[in-house]
This record gives sequence, structure tokens and C-alpha cells, in this order.
Amino acid sequence: MRWRLLAPRYWPTWAGIGLLRLLALLPFAWMIAIGTALGGLVRLAAPRFARVARRNLELCFPELDPCARARLLKRHFASLGVALLEIPLAWWSSPQRMARLVRFEGREHLEAAIARGRGVILLTAHFTTMELAGRVLSEATRVGFLYRPTSNEVLAYALNRFRTGYGGYPIPRDDIRAFIGALRNGECVWYAPDQSYRKKGAEMVPLFGIPAATNTLTSRLARTTGAPVLPYFLERLPGTQGYRAVIHAPLENFPSDDAVADTERFNHVIEAQVRRVPEQYLWIHRRFKGLSQDYPDYYGRQLPRRA
Repeated sequence: MRWRLLAPRYWPTWAGIGLLRLLALLPFAWMIAIGTALGGLVRLAAPRFARVARRNLELCFPELDPCARARLLKRHFASLGVALLEIPLAWWSSPQRMARLVRFEGREHLEAAIARGRGVILLTAHFTTMELAGRVLSEATRVGFLYRPTSNEVLAYALNRFRTGYGGYPIPRDDIRAFIGALRNGECVWYAPDQSYRKKGAEMVPLFGIPAATNTLTSRLARTTGAPVLPYFLERLPGTQGYRAVIHAPLENFPSDDAVADTERFNHVIEAQVRRVPEQYLWIHRRFKGLSQDYPDYYGRQLPRRA
């Protein structure tokens, strides 16, 4: 560790990490209760996030009446609060504690895919359980994960140390060569291509029937490397029951000759998982942004301001 990480400007970050370490000692039921309460405070303190989440729910669940969507919004922020408490759970829990909390299904799909020797693409989406999902997966196999570098050196140090402590290793999200290299070496790579993407390779692909700027890289990677593509999700079970992690069977006849159709196919997989646990998807992200100026502005100033 570099001495400059102890500079005064980093003391608040260290204090936050220390608090997380203490929270890791709490019983799981306490974590759920505290996280739920914390999520309620975040909803009130961050009205901008609440407005974006409300708008996303309006777009994706038009069949729900306003009262049902309002209840779902509250449950979503409770899920976000619990997700903050899942960070110390993922970083410091013993393998024995994780085994008690998580029911893992589909390991046979992963083992069979690894045995093919062409690498494995494990696809997920941005659910609030994502930090814990990485920990669970890295205990099952050595896995590379795509990440976005942070300018805070202490936070970068902590993320690297605790995310790689159980068999994971980082790949910068823009380093496609490293991604392909890992697959050609027969390794697993886990990533989530479901957020708004407007760089090279972006296409407007429907999600919940709404065209959204989406990265179509998965199809091209599978075609280039021959790696099978396996969806992977971790969901939080009700109350204090723990978690269910599922690695699904490889997508059949994937990839096709149409990268957009392949991407839409995975979007349907995401939709199915979202409908299972709608409060656990990351609704505060402005997912429905377009690639051109004539695309509807779903997140403009006209949004209502109540939380």
C-alpha cells in the first residue's frame, strides 16, 4: 500500500471503509432491517433518483396502477439500502457464512461450459445484489469482471483487494483485448451489458418494448471466441431467507448472424428476471436514452418532483 493513501484527503474514505467493516459483524437480520430503513432515507434525500426510478417504472410497467408503482418504488429504495449493507457482507463474510446464506443452482452448467475449453461469458444485469453476486461467483470459479476505474485511490485499492480476494480478477471495461484474451485462455468473464451505451457498436434494442441504446458486444465476442454464453443472476429472497444464485444453461444457437437480434434475446432474459424481483433491478439508472436528438426525452425537466 502506498503511503500517499494515508493522506488527510483520504481519511473520510478510510472512515467509510472502517464503518463498512463494523457493519459486516452484524447479524444478517439486522443488516436487512438497517438497510431497509436506510433505503427509505435515500428515497427522501435523493429526489432526482426517485424521479428517474419512477419514470422507468412508468415506462416498463404501464399495466400497474399508480398506487402499485408507488409501492414498488418504495420497495426498490429499500432494496438499494440493503445493497449498501451487502457490500461489507460480500467483502468480509467467511465462506462458511456465505454457504449458509446463498443457495447456488446451475453449477453443472458452468462446469460443463468450462470443460469445453473456449472460455465462458457469464451475462448478468445491474441488479442491486450485484456486489454480492460477484462474491458468490468468484467462489465458484476464477472469473474476470469488467470494472470502471475510479479516481479515488483508496476506494480503488479497496475495490481491487476485496473483489479479488476470492478468485476474481479485474478487467478494465474498455479493454476488449484483455476480455478476448481471457476467453481464449479458457477463462470465465462476467459482465453486465444492460446499461445505456452510446459508443461504437451501440444499437437501439428494445427493452420492455422500448428502444434503448445498447451494447451489442456480447454477440460479437461469442462469434469471435466460440465461448458459450450463460445468464447468471443472484436474487435476494424475502425476509431473512438469504439469496438464490442461478447459472442458467447456455443460450442455444447463440450467436446468430444478427447482433441486434442476439442482444434483444438477452434483453428478454433480463425482463424475465426483472419480473421475478422487480424491486431489485437498478431503476435509478437513466436506461432509456437514445442515440439521436429526435429520440424522446423520457427524463426531461417535465418529470414530477414528488418523491
